[in-house]
Amino acid sequence: MRKTFRFCKVASSCTHLPTSSRKGVYFLLTAMSGLSRRFTNNVQGMLFSPSRRHWTSAIRLAITLFGLPLTASTSGARPAVLCSSHHLYRTSEHIKPICGDYYTSSIGTMPSPAGPHVKSRCPQYPQSTITRFTVPDDKVDWNQKWPEYSPVNHTAPVVLKKPVWADPDIGSFSPKFNAVDGPVDRSSFEGKYKVESEKPLNPRGRTGLTGRGLLGRWGPNHAADPVVTRWKVDASGAKIHHSASKKPILQFVAIKRRDCGEWAIPGGMVDPGEQVSLTLQREFSEEALNSLSVKQSEREDIHKRIQKLFGSTGFQVYKGYVDDPRNTDNAWMETVVVNFHDEAGDSVSELPLQAGDDAGHVQWVDVDSSFGLYASHSHFLELVARERQAHW
Repeated sequence: MRKTFRFCKVASSCTHLPTSSRKGVYFLLTAMSGLSRRFTNNVQGMLFSPSRRHWTSAIRLAITLFGLPLTASTSGARPAVLCSSHHLYRTSEHIKPICGDYYTSSIGTMPSPAGPHVKSRCPQYPQSTITRFTVPDDKVDWNQKWPEYSPVNHTAPVVLKKPVWADPDIGSFSPKFNAVDGPVDRSSFEGKYKVESEKPLNPRGRTGLTGRGLLGRWGPNHAADPVVTRWKVDASGAKIHHSASKKPILQFVAIKRRDCGEWAIPGGMVDPGEQVSLTLQREFSEEALNSLSVKQSEREDIHKRIQKLFGSTGFQVYKGYVDDPRNTDNAWMETVVVNFHDEAGDSVSELPLQAGDDAGHVQWVDVDSSFGLYASHSHFLELVARERQAHW
């Protein structure tokens, strides 16, 4: 997905902005008006054409001169000014990505694995009316002294109800951080993390929010994400190549998340004591094939095909921190991403996809940089495309 920007529809409606910013809006609208004539017949072309860099440069210049707040998926991203209402509760068919208007997740524009997280600082916390304390890029690192830092504390009601997948509050139990704590793995792929006032600190820095938010565990919350792919083929079975890159096109199984309406790789949390390899199979079967709701005979067929595919040598795409909008200063997502490729197209490819409880929809989707995905999932897909020497 490309860089996206969010502006007020009309400059006069931005009465909450300072005068200099309103001037910036007028200047920017004027610049875009002239540019739009060139792209009148194809809005999508405007967004994704090779000339995009020129008009985005003009926009950046206007913003630099007049101070209009900008948000894009760069390491210098800052919270955007909200010029219109952003509805939290909509059906999955109409909901906009919770952080989608502010950040995108293509590896070409997202922060590097070692850079400052972006979606973890998304102003609006998911499934709530909570707004994070604003954290600029130069204050993300914990080593940067910032006495003015005053993060908002938030733990979702569903977590406070103490479900089996969630920890109790700090003080009511004594977790062993940076270690395997009974059946719960509290170690991090990022290495040893700091613990302050008995609470773990996000290894990637400040997020503007303390507590656990929607996450159950203090510290790392481990997940597993299977990227199941196949080649896109024509009626004769020959691989289809992209007209521009001339490379073969991969397809992957994508689900549309019910919680936020964004497309994602099917995956889920690693249960206490569970092997990651089993999590990968279980989550794919439940989310993409709805294995829990099918007849026993169908379930056996699904199991055989899944065993065949997942029993093959998978390519480990990524293992580490996930820039996830649910992250907080004290709880964060980490994952293991493994690519299982159906080279012959005779295993999972022949199974009818059916969305499970956590998915609103499921389908095969072409792997392409223009397709926006949840959290860091676009980053994972680009790594898969590179490994398979496929179009991106």
